[in-house]
Amino acid sequence: MEFFNFLVRWGHLLFGITWIGMLYYFNFVQGGYFKQATPEALADAKSKLAPSALWWFRWGAMFTFISGIVLLGGLSHNHQFNNSIVIGSTMGTLMFLNVWLVIWPAQQIALGMKEGDVAKNGAKALLASRTNVLFSAPMVFGMLASPHGAQWGGSGYGTAVGGLDLMICLVIIAALEINGLIGKQGPMASVKGVIHGSLTLTAVLFGVLYFC
Repeated sequence: MEFFNFLVRWGHLLFGITWIGMLYYFNFVQGGYFKQATPEALADAKSKLAPSALWWFRWGAMFTFISGIVLLGGLSHNHQFNNSIVIGSTMGTLMFLNVWLVIWPAQQIALGMKEGDVAKNGAKALLASRTNVLFSAPMVFGMLASPHGAQWGGSGYGTAVGGLDLMICLVIIAALEINGLIGKQGPMASVKGVIHGSLTLTAVLFGVLYFC
């Protein structure tokens, strides 16, 4: 059983690397290239490169999510299930849903794979993708912080689940997710802005868990 858990954790890490790696590629590399490419190169990239990258992106997300559910089932019976893992898994779940329910459907239209408003869906996909980048650093922090309750202290790193600190964090996450669906990019419009925002969100969420 322990070896099975190890294999699932190993797979979860590999799938997560694929997923988040493609997320960063889209936001940090491909987006900038699309703005500078010639019309011919842009058309070729949209018809060949982007669909292939999106395949790895969405299935990486799918198998990261599935393996994460399996891992959570095991964590629920030991000390590692705490507010920290709740925060991380909540953001990971929202990121997964953004991929399959928002980004992928919108990108199919933005890339001309389906009929629809290209500009509107391109903007919709970008906002959801930027929100996933925003969530990425605190999501990973929450996953890694979970086992260190005994060393760090604070309700976020202990054995209890719940409390005002968790509620505050979930409200913040919900507000950012709602903005990612119907709001604006704001500081996330630039690569620098979304990176700084992700690191700041990490500090805010886990500062709340530690000090509240």
